[in-house]
Amino acid sequence: MRLLIMGPPGAGKGTQGTKVAEELGIPEISTGALFRWNIANETELGLQVKAIIDAGDLVPDSVVEALVADRLAQPDAQPGFLLDGFPRTIHQAHDLEEILAGLDMELDAAISLVVDAATLAERMKKRAAIEGRTDDTEETMRHRIEVYEHETSPLLTFYRERGLLVEVDGLGDVDTVHDRIISSLHK
Repeated sequence: MRLLIMGPPGAGKGTQGTKVAEELGIPEISTGALFRWNIANETELGLQVKAIIDAGDLVPDSVVEALVADRLAQPDAQPGFLLDGFPRTIHQAHDLEEILAGLDMELDAAISLVVDAATLAERMKKRAAIEGRTDDTEETMRHRIEVYEHETSPLLTFYRERGLLVEVDGLGDVDTVHDRIISSLHK
């Protein structure tokens, strides 16, 4: 299956993306994890991306798109993949369609985790404390949710119009949400 997973910051995309990819035997392609690795290893890209992420902004499309295009062309992504963190904008969604068309692929579904704002804030505070993430300050969290609402939430309409949107209730324990996702994909 060729999937993407989306939802506001703190919705559980990383956790669920990993579980879904493992169950389906496909690579999880997380732009966030790739960026965090580069930041932790203080690569040139990592230093540039750190300033952007710490401000709560999105990494420029050109950087993300090149990274994703290269990753999707790898042999292990040919039978399927799960994208986490891309696309985040309508522009990126159109670019993803072009990338996939160039690879003679199509997206099978766009999973959207639905979680209320209060739960999102609580989850991000917990994550910041556990993981020591500098991008999860209260001010940055509010900004990231605003950015999501403004730039990313239009993707719901984009994928709904294409018949690809699978909305899943993201509240509950990890296994319950995972079971909802798998069940929704088999419908």
